[in-house]
Amino acid sequence: MPEYKAPLRDIQFVFQEVFDCEAHYRKLGFEDVDADTINAIHEEAAKFVEDVVAPLNRIGDEQGCQWNDGEVTTPDGFKEAYQQYVEAGWPTLAQNEKFGGQGLPHSLQQPISEMISAANHSWGMYPGLSHGAMATLEEHGTDEQKARFLPALVEGRWTGTMCLTEPHCGTDLGLLRTKAEANADGSYRLNGSKIFISAGDHDLAENIVHIVLARLPDSPAGTKGISLFIVPKVNVNEDSSLGERNGVHCASIEHKMGIKGSATCVLNFDDARGYLIGEVNRGLHCMFTFMNAARLGVALEGVAASDAAFQGSLAYARERLQMRALSGAKNPDGAADPIIVHPDVRRMLLTQKAFAEGGRAMSADLSMLIDTTHKGTDADERARADAKLALLTPIAKAFLTETGMESTSHGVQVYGGHGFISEWGMEQLMRDTKISCLYEGTTGIQALDLLGRKVLGSQGELLKGFMQEMGSFLGECSADEQLAAHAAVIGQYLEELQSLTATIGKRAMSNPEEIGAASVDYLMFAGYVVLAYYWLRMMATAQQKLADGSGDANFYTAKLQTGAFYFDRVLPRAKSHSACVQNGGDSMMAMAAEHFAF
Repeated sequence: MPEYKAPLRDIQFVFQEVFDCEAHYRKLGFEDVDADTINAIHEEAAKFVEDVVAPLNRIGDEQGCQWNDGEVTTPDGFKEAYQQYVEAGWPTLAQNEKFGGQGLPHSLQQPISEMISAANHSWGMYPGLSHGAMATLEEHGTDEQKARFLPALVEGRWTGTMCLTEPHCGTDLGLLRTKAEANADGSYRLNGSKIFISAGDHDLAENIVHIVLARLPDSPAGTKGISLFIVPKVNVNEDSSLGERNGVHCASIEHKMGIKGSATCVLNFDDARGYLIGEVNRGLHCMFTFMNAARLGVALEGVAASDAAFQGSLAYARERLQMRALSGAKNPDGAADPIIVHPDVRRMLLTQKAFAEGGRAMSADLSMLIDTTHKGTDADERARADAKLALLTPIAKAFLTETGMESTSHGVQVYGGHGFISEWGMEQLMRDTKISCLYEGTTGIQALDLLGRKVLGSQGELLKGFMQEMGSFLGECSADEQLAAHAAVIGQYLEELQSLTATIGKRAMSNPEEIGAASVDYLMFAGYVVLAYYWLRMMATAQQKLADGSGDANFYTAKLQTGAFYFDRVLPRAKSHSACVQNGGDSMMAMAAEHFAF
């Protein structure tokens, strides 16, 4: 198994040098959060992840979770690691001080989440879902609900879940059947079943707080008739002490392709006591708080997968001896050269590196936008942050998980036959990563959200705002001899993006299917261009650091070289997606459904 090492130097580069998080924190009122504080927190987190969480990764895959008589047991060591996580105060880091949190910025937590996911995706699912549950409660819950449920969630003594999917409906939540009926005391009783509930049952925490979508008897059909409820596994008294077991039971756990150490549960609600969050029939609106947080968390899983795949591939490529370099022996004292000298291996390594580091920059920017929406005092700045998040969330979720999946495939390929063997870890990483392309909305769903709701639905205003930001930065780079060519290339792609948007919008007026036909290619085109923008930002910073003579010249040179590879060998892929959009959806929709089979 590859040994995971937290990429602390690159995290420092992105957050502190590219985005100047210290100035960002001071502006938001976090004057005490300086570089020493940031580095100390991340270094301690890295020790915990490397020494405690990472060694459990293979154990989780081999043992999986066990279901016995309605109760789930996690793999050996998972519970003890979670207890250490809670005792060290990691769950409280970026949570509200009013409920026992440390009140630090959201973006300070982000690298820790990446480390955990890269080291052990399965284990990271248990604390990961709690963030969305807490955000939903804090934004939409009553004062009494917050006081009853948030302190234990913040501390990590309880965990949270999101309960949407049912056996007959996934994305189309308007079809859900779980029912909620009012009790005389103002609570509700819920009946129904939910499936694919990550961390829906486990032995890590003393209680699990489920955030559940359900429908009241007199509510309208479709998504307009959905309400949202808090349903704890164990009932919670008014003083937050635990009462009797609630009517929530794990009927089974799924036997999955990957993340086997994470319990994916079928949950039955049998007259389970719940509490309404927000207004009746406004549940989907409230749940979007949870879903948006979860989508950005899943995007980070894609970054983590790319980084884990790159780390493993690089270590192997430096050691594995096979053949001689085409240009002559590079290891003349050995029987062969290490495979890192071969162009195709370098193609795969650099692709992984470009996706991991570029995705980290994109995710860092988004996490700091979340800081602004939470703590910003300027209404216009908060509005701009919200708009940018709305546009980039589906791109980040879909593009970074698709590229994360590609990176793991390259990892298997770099190892060759050993990549297909369990003991080397690459095949597990590939299996574990695929789910990130699926949950919280598949790539196709994110693409429809981007193109249909965010771009066309806003009459292009969301896209226009971000393009103005990119255009301003490209203008700055155009005066620099070394960066001007890359800036010009991005400018050309932005013009093409505008043209594609107009073409799809025009076609959709006569044939709405054109939106669905174009959406994934449109999102991937946008993803490659947006990542190029973040790479240019990193290249500009690295170039300035080299000019100043500050820091490690090798690090900054490698950053420029990786960026050049991205522009030369990865960004051109966008052209194929553009061609697919321009060709339209006629050939996609022409065949009758009954003619698909031979």
